[in-house]
Amino acid sequence: VQLQAYGGGLVQAGESLRLSCTSSRSIFRATSMGWYRQAPGKQRELVAEIVSSSGKNYADTAKGRFTVSRDNSKNTVSLQMTSLQPDDTAVYYCNVRWGLSSAFWGQGTLVTVSS
Repeated sequence: VQLQAYGGGLVQAGESLRLSCTSSRSIFRATSMGWYRQAPGKQRELVAEIVSSSGKNYADTAKGRFTVSRDNSKNTVSLQMTSLQPDDTAVYYCNVRWGLSSAFWGQGTLVTVSS
């Protein structure tokens, strides 16, 4: 399984950005899918996810600003980010899990927010 993440870039504070992650395997029956991020010197953390059994979950820092979505027809999971702030600067990773298998990770896409 390969996950290809794209959409990162350099934006100014207050602007928006959309990340997408395309899977080489159908996500229709995925157990969960979502986005994590890792800022310099910090641990990787959950940003937002879609869990098949329970719906969408967001980190407190993402609530009200970010929206996670899926497009089964394109095997894509996306993260729409608005009102970006310098603290959102990080490498963003997509993650998809099928059944009880290990999660698969995308290669990461860098988001840099300037003040």
